Amino acid sequence: MATMTIRMPDEDAELVRRFASFEGVTISAFARSAILEKIEDTHDLQALRQAIADDSGERFSIDEVLSELR
Repeated sequence: MATMTIRMPDEDAELVRRFASFEGVTISAFARSAILEKIEDTHDLQALRQAIADDSGERFSIDEVLSELR
């Protein structure tokens, strides 16, 4: 497993320590989760932007969708 070092001001480090403690997780678990969530959010935003760019403007009512599923 790789090790990474993060440098931050003491006040920020204390905030991270306190928040991780509040959540009942280690600092490593908190940082790993936060980093991976940020990556996922960025990926989701890129997918949304692509979907908007590809949008043809065609829309369907809920009744039309349900009738197709039956």
